[in-house]
Amino acid sequence: MLANEKENFSDNIDKDKINRVALKTFFNICKQWGINNHKDQMILLGLSSESTFYKWKNNLDGKLNKDTLERISYIMGIYKALQILLPYSTKSWINTNNPVFSNFTPLRVMLNGNVADLFIVKNYLDAERGSLYE
Repeated sequence: MLANEKENFSDNIDKDKINRVALKTFFNICKQWGINNHKDQMILLGLSSESTFYKWKNNLDGKLNKDTLERISYIMGIYKALQILLPYSTKSWINTNNPVFSNFTPLRVMLNGNVADLFIVKNYLDAERGSLYE
C-alpha cells in the first residue's frame, strides 16, 4: 500500500515547476552573493556542459537530477541560515577567510565541487544557528 501511495504522490508533483523554481532561486542567490562567473555557478550546480547551463540560466528550463536538486537545496539552506545569522553581510561572509574552513572562504569550500562541501558549510551554519537558542 505504501509503495502505491508513494507512486500516486510523485505522480501529482509538477517536476517542471519545481525545476523552474529551483533554478530561479539558485540564480537569484548567486546574484545576491556576487557569484557572476558562469564556471563557478556550473561547479555549484555540478554541471560540466555549458550549453545545458545556458539553457537552464536563460530559460529556467531543465531536467534537474537528484544531485543538482540536492546541491540547490544545500545552497538554499546556506542562504537561509545566513539570512538568520548575518542578514546584512551574507555576501561578505561567504567571501571572508574563515579559520573553521582552514582559512579558506566558505565560497572556496563550496567551489571544491563536491556535494559534501556544500553540506559542510550548511552544517556549520546550522550549528551556529543552534547556538543562538542555547
